Amino acid sequence: METFKDILAFLDAPLITLGQSSVTIWTLLVAASVLILLGYLTSKLNRLIIYRLMSKSDIQLGVRVAVASLVRYVVLVIALIVVLQFMGIDMTSLALLFGALGVGIGFGLQNITNNFVSGLIILLERPIKVGDRIEMGGVSGDVTHISMRATTIRTNDNISMIVPNSDFITSTVINWSHTDRNVRFNFPVSVSYREDPERVRALLLDVARENKGVLVTPPPDVLFKEYADSAIVLNLRVWTRNFIDRPGVLKSQLYYAIFRKFREQGVEIPYPQRDVHIKDMPGAASTVAPAGAAAREPFDKDAAAPDGDRS
Repeated sequence: METFKDILAFLDAPLITLGQSSVTIWTLLVAASVLILLGYLTSKLNRLIIYRLMSKSDIQLGVRVAVASLVRYVVLVIALIVVLQFMGIDMTSLALLFGALGVGIGFGLQNITNNFVSGLIILLERPIKVGDRIEMGGVSGDVTHISMRATTIRTNDNISMIVPNSDFITSTVINWSHTDRNVRFNFPVSVSYREDPERVRALLLDVARENKGVLVTPPPDVLFKEYADSAIVLNLRVWTRNFIDRPGVLKSQLYYAIFRKFREQGVEIPYPQRDVHIKDMPGAASTVAPAGAAAREPFDKDAAAPDGDRS
C-alpha cells in the first residue's frame, strides 16, 4: 500500500504552476493519452470522409482531402482546448501569451498562411485542376499535383516547376483546358499572287484532313488573311485535342505536309521582292554623253610616245 501511495503522490506532484493552476504528471499522462487517441480517431474520420461519405460525389479527390483535413484540424484544436481545461489550466491566463505568440507567428508565417488559404481556394473553386494545360509567366505545362502550399507544373522538357498557390490567385493564368481539351490553332501560309486562292484553300484543307491529330468536328477551315507585300496570306485554322501540350509538333507536321503538297501541285511559295527606282537628282552631273560627241578612246602611253622614246 505504501508503494501505491508513493506512486500516487509522485503522479500528483506538481510540475508546473500557472497562476492558481498546477500541472502534474498524472494530468500530463491523461492529456497525452487523450491526444493520441484523438489523433487516431480523427485519422479514421479523415479516411471515412474521403472514401465513404464523399466518394459518390463529383468532388475532386484533392478537394475531399482538403475538407477532411480541415475537419480533422478543427476537431484537434477543440480537443486540445478541452484537454487544457481538464488539466486545470485557465485559458484566460494564457490569452496574453497566445496573443503575443500568435502575432509573432502571423508575421513569420504570413506567406505560408497566404499560400495555404490560396490552396484551399484553388481546391474549392477549381480554377485549375490536375491534368489542366496552363500557361503562366511565359511558361506552359501540365498541372501534375496541387498541395496546400504549392502547385507542381511539368513542362514539355519534363521539368517540374513548384509554383506557390498565391501566384495563381494574384496573377493571370491561361488555362487551355478549363472547360474541355479542344483547342484551335492558327497557322499562316503564304503563296504567290500567281496562284488561285480557292485552289490553295482546297489543298490546305486536304492537308488538315489527312493529319490524324486534327479533329473532324469542329472541321478545319481557311481564312483569307491579307494581301501582303509579296504574297497572299491565308490562315489555316485547325482544332485538336491530342496536341494541346505539343502545338509545335502539330505545326511542324502540317508545314511539312503543306510543303510536300505545294511541291506536288506546283504551287509557288513566294520570297520577298523589292523594286528599286533610281531618279536623277536636280543639279547632278549627267552621266550621258552629249549627242554627236566622239567617244574618247582609252589613253595609250606607248602609242602617244615618239619612236625610240618608248621606255
